[in-house]
Amino acid sequence: MEGRQQASKAGEQAEPQAVKPAEEVREKAVRPLDEVLGRAERAYSAYMEAQKEVANVYRENELQAESACKASEQRAKSACDDGIKRALKTRDEVTEQSRKACEEALGQAERAYSKAKEQAETDCRESEQQAKNAADENVKQALRAYESAKGKAWKIREDSIAQAWKIYTREAA
Repeated sequence: MEGRQQASKAGEQAEPQAVKPAEEVREKAVRPLDEVLGRAERAYSAYMEAQKEVANVYRENELQAESACKASEQRAKSACDDGIKRALKTRDEVTEQSRKACEEALGQAERAYSKAKEQAETDCRESEQQAKNAADENVKQALRAYESAKGKAWKIREDSIAQAWKIYTREAA
């Protein structure tokens, strides 16, 4: 618009005494210039509006991308949290199973030890009893042998004394 005003002023100053047909030419020339300037202003205004729309669309796309990124990040964090929870739960379950298995193994080992100890004690008692019985039997056999030998010795003595008396009584008679 400024350009049009400047052109009008320049035209008025340059030829103040111009002829009427020149004014008509000038008006005709100014009109298309005014139309061109008007169209240029409207085009520029439309361009500026379009540029604002493009900026708004870019900003909206940026916000959407940021929102999508945040949503994706939240999903990833949730998946990570779920994975951690599952891993910790699995760890706790495995730890508990391991503890139970350990307790069971210790219980079995204690029962096996107790049973082996009882068996060893039983075997020891039986062995001691067998040794005692064998010793008692050996003592009994030794006593029987002693009694038998003593009996035989006394028998031999009695027989020897009886025979000696027979011999003595025959000789003395």
